[in-house]
This record gives sequence, C-alpha cells and structure tokens, in this order.
Amino acid sequence: MSSSTTKELPEVQEKNFPALEKKLGIVFKNQEFLIQAFVHRSYLNEHHDFPLGQNERLEFLGDAVLELVVTEFLFEEYGNPEGELTNWRAALVNAVILSNIAYEIGMEPFLFLSHGEAKDAGTKARDYIMANCIEALIGAIYLDQGYTIAKQFVTRWVLTKLPYVLENGLWIDAKSRFQESAQELLGITPTYRVLDENGPDHDKIFNVGIYLDKELVASGQGSSKQEAQTEAAEAAIKVKGWKGPKIDIIKRNSGDPL
Repeated sequence: MSSSTTKELPEVQEKNFPALEKKLGIVFKNQEFLIQAFVHRSYLNEHHDFPLGQNERLEFLGDAVLELVVTEFLFEEYGNPEGELTNWRAALVNAVILSNIAYEIGMEPFLFLSHGEAKDAGTKARDYIMANCIEALIGAIYLDQGYTIAKQFVTRWVLTKLPYVLENGLWIDAKSRFQESAQELLGITPTYRVLDENGPDHDKIFNVGIYLDKELVASGQGSSKQEAQTEAAEAAIKVKGWKGPKIDIIKRNSGDPL
C-alpha cells in the first residue's frame, strides 16, 4: 500500500496527523514514517490488515539518535567529569521526562492502541508507551528528514529540560536526593518504616512512611518495599520543597581542552 493510500484510511484520517506536523513544524516527505511511530504492537493484534508495522524498530533507532544528540550537547557545553555527564544524560532521556514531553507535545491522541491498552490512560503503563513513542518519533524524523532536523527536535523538546533536571537534582534517585538534602540542611538521615501491607503474598501492596527523626514527612505505596520507599521519597521532596544537592556546573568555553 502506498503512502498516499495509507493516509486515506479512515482510522488514519481521524487522527489528523497534519495537525501534529504543524505542532512539530515538520512536514514529512513520507508520512508513513510518522504514522508508524504511533503504532503500538497491541493494535496490530486486533487489526491484522493494517498496512504498517509496529513502532519498536523506529524506537530502537530514535533511542540512539536521541542519546547521540544529548551526548554531543553535554560534551560540547560542559566540562564536568564523564560520570556526572552520564548521570545528566540518563536523567534527560529517562521514561519520566520523555513521557512528560510526549504529553506536552500532545502525542497521546495519535496512538494506535488495542481496546485494552486504550483503557489504560493515566497509568504508568501508558506513560511507558508514551516515552517509547517519542523515541519512535525521533527515529521517524531522522529517517525522513535527516540528522539535522532530528537534532533540532531534540534540542527544542528535550535539551530545554536540562536546567530543570539540574536545578531539581533529578540526576540522582529520589532516595539519595532526599537523604543528601536532609543531611545537608538538617543534619538528619531519613528512615523508612512499613506502615501497613495489604493483599496476598504474591501481590502485596506496601505502604511505607519516610521519617525525619519522629516526623512522618510522607508515605508511598508500591508492590515492593523498595518501590514504596522511592514513592515516599519523591513525595517527601515535594512536601519539603527541596531541590536536591548542589552541583558544580562547569561550562566550557571556546578553546577549552577536551
């Protein structure tokens, strides 16, 4: 099936991909690349005659392009040690940041999902699909428009989040972030306690509290104690309004050694 015929399918027409192209500022030469970036594998299980494949190969490509663009930028702009730059990059390209960007762009209505997956809006599973989808979109842009335009997309939507990542200490995990802030600001090491646990042994939900001395700052839930502790730490950071440990940001100037 040709690209023009694919665009004329009713299920594609109702998505209105030209509106997304307008939002992105990119007109695809081959719109099938754009459409396929939004095809989740579950959709094809219910629509065997759909002419395009699922988006995982595009996601594989886009992940590499994204990482290269971010790596180039960090290498050129900052003189910090390799380990710190690696942490910054990981924080910029993780599923939480990428899914937030995908929602910001307004990508969700363009997804092709099975009936079951379509009901999971607002869940972590949907967030994961959104994060993968934006990587697939980057892959589609790279194939259709080349590296320069893909780099412009990543610069506009992803690299602009770096100040937020650095200011809020998102380059380290929530438990470490809260502990370092608590020790730095209060001289206290936080502790965690299981407040309660519910459900059968194979499907327990733990409710864990995070304490500063005797003060219960926040609590979190999860299917493991570790997950619940992380949720509690993230909640506690918001309660306290702490932005995470300070970091020495070394900006590179023209002519600085590599």
